Amino acid sequence: MPTTFRDYYATLGVPRTATEKEIRSAFRKLARKHHPDVNQGDKAAEQRFKEINEAHEVLGDPEKRKKYDELGPRWQEYEAWERAGRPGQNPFAGAARDGGQYEFRTVSPEELEGMFGDSAPFSDFFQQFFGGGGRSGGFRQRRSARQERPARGADVEGEAEITLEEAFRGTTRTIELDEAGHRRRVEVTIPAGIQDQARIRAAGQGGQGTASGGAGDLYVRVRVRDDPYFRRSGADLQTTMAVPLHVAVAGGSVAVPTLGGKQVQLTVAPGTQNGAKLRLRGLGMPRLRGEGRGDLIATVDVRLPQPPPEALRQWAETAG
Repeated sequence: MPTTFRDYYATLGVPRTATEKEIRSAFRKLARKHHPDVNQGDKAAEQRFKEINEAHEVLGDPEKRKKYDELGPRWQEYEAWERAGRPGQNPFAGAARDGGQYEFRTVSPEELEGMFGDSAPFSDFFQQFFGGGGRSGGFRQRRSARQERPARGADVEGEAEITLEEAFRGTTRTIELDEAGHRRRVEVTIPAGIQDQARIRAAGQGGQGTASGGAGDLYVRVRVRDDPYFRRSGADLQTTMAVPLHVAVAGGSVAVPTLGGKQVQLTVAPGTQNGAKLRLRGLGMPRLRGEGRGDLIATVDVRLPQPPPEALRQWAETAG
């Protein structure tokens, strides 16, 4: 069936006397309004965006616009040639193909295809007069094969296991990656105060991109092993503190180990009960982002002397 004439000036809403600046301004305004990112799922806007892009593809290129204007009076002649079965060589497409040296590209066929999954994003009218007479070639790209579009590399997941003391101090781990048979090592910094099961992001250390696309990221999930002496609760640490019976009864001080490796002296008040919890402020886990430290909470574990002295045994018998 005959190809429908496309009035590109009407599509952009500009007169035939419009300057390049006016055409470009009209195109940008309409493209923003009908862009698929703004009108997701709107088929009418999708079609309108294609028409706007096609119009600017011709009118935005001085050589194509010249050919379009020159051939204007011959559209009926073209339709008659088409109805006759297109005898001989296309007398209308040859001249339009001479304008290939210009590069005023707006949205290329590949980009439109990526947006809409459409292998023929331009109209039959455009194809006949500016596309070399067929749907497969003649665009202004002047390349024999479609260029590969830049693609970001894949994100990569890894794991690292550390001790609670390493989580207290901060540490590093070396992650070994295998990329298409090539092994690569990445050293990852694990900050002090890291929580169990937290993930660390190493930007740009993932899979390599293609066609100048950026690399992906490496994500490392950190597992913190249980500690035999300290238990973690958020930023606080909990431990058990052995207190001799005479100190619990009469009061005194005991040495309490910390996760940092030092010992601190803790004052025990007279008559402290077994199981009492004493708080040592600022001796817990570091908080991330420089928000100080949690506390160390020591649970009193009263220990009887071994063997129990005779006086204590007599007191227990009397009290019973």
